[in-house]
Amino acid sequence: MRKLILSAALVAASVFGMTAVQAAEPVAGKEYIELSNPVPVSVPGKIEVVELFWYGCPHCYHFEPTINPWVEKLPKDVNFKRVPAMFGGPWDAHGQMFLTLEAMGVEHKVHAAVFDAIQNQHKRLTDKNDMAEFLATQGVDKDKFLATFDSFAIKGQVNQAKELAKKYEITGVPSMVVNGKYRFDLGTAGGPEGVLNVADQLIDKERAAK
Repeated sequence: MRKLILSAALVAASVFGMTAVQAAEPVAGKEYIELSNPVPVSVPGKIEVVELFWYGCPHCYHFEPTINPWVEKLPKDVNFKRVPAMFGGPWDAHGQMFLTLEAMGVEHKVHAAVFDAIQNQHKRLTDKNDMAEFLATQGVDKDKFLATFDSFAIKGQVNQAKELAKKYEITGVPSMVVNGKYRFDLGTAGGPEGVLNVADQLIDKERAAK
């Protein structure tokens, strides 16, 4: 009996030890990819964390309950931003909607509702008028949304988002990029919690390098 207890203890210690090592030391080429051409951050002097996402992606939707509390607790020297991935078709429509809402200063108020509408209510929201009608039910001014959606400024932001995705060399979502240098996702990092662990470690790495 004593041998069984000792064996169980050793196994538990071994598993814990492996977990601790993995948590402390994400490996380049395994848990994350180091970009060969670093991308400048949007706020100089701060450590940037970017999440590339799509409203039509179920993995992005299910990642929300994990990443949102983490974002709320980020220290002041970290700047978090979402960038819509746009690979054509509904990706572009949803990405332009996100950028429009962000420009209007209401994205944080309706982000969850838009996700829910597309993922659970099966609304397409790929036509700007359908978007405006739905968003009006969430308190967003319909006419202002349509005017902003078609504005020159938003078209410029759409092009910038597409260029960022190319520079980050993403092939799917959700993907994360820390300080324009390190890219990782649910697959490489080992799931939602793994993504946040890798992000935390890389944030510490960049902070220490300053």
